[in-house]
Amino acid sequence: MTRWLDDQQQQTWRAWLTVAELVPRALDAQLQRDAGLSHAAYVVLAMLSESPTRSRRMSDLARRANQSQSRLSHTVARLEERGWVRRERSAEDGRGNLAVLTETGWDVVRSVAPGHVDAVRQAMFDPLTDDQVKALGQALEAIVERLDPDRSLRVEDQVR
Repeated sequence: MTRWLDDQQQQTWRAWLTVAELVPRALDAQLQRDAGLSHAAYVVLAMLSESPTRSRRMSDLARRANQSQSRLSHTVARLEERGWVRRERSAEDGRGNLAVLTETGWDVVRSVAPGHVDAVRQAMFDPLTDDQVKALGQALEAIVERLDPDRSLRVEDQVR
C-alpha cells in the first residue's frame, strides 16, 4: 500500500521544489547581470579558486562542481575562450588533465564573489531567523546523511 504524503509533507515538498527552482534562477540572474556568467560556470571558477594551487583534475572538478565530465568540458571550454581558465596535463602522472584558474579568472572570482554572497544571503538567509537557519541546516544535513550515508558523494569542503 502506498504511503501518501500528509498535508504538511505535501506542503513542505512543494515549497522545496519551488525553492530548488527559484534560488538557482536568482543566483543565475545575479551572475549574468554582474559578470555575464552562469551559476555553473561560477561554481567551476569558485572550486578552482579554493584550491591552494588554483587548479584541479578535471574529474575532481566535475565532482565538486556537480557536473558530468561532458558538461564540465563544455563549461571549461567557454571559460578558456574568455581567458579565465586553461587546461594542462597533470605533472603528477602526465595522463590526467587539470583545469587551472588564470590570473584573469582569479580577478573575476574576486570581483564577482561579493555580489554572489549577497545574492545567496538575500535568497536563502535574510528571510529566516537564526533559529530557522539552524533548523534548516540540521534538516538538510539529515537528508544528505540519508542520501549519502557512506559520504562517497559529498565534497566536505565544498562552498558555493
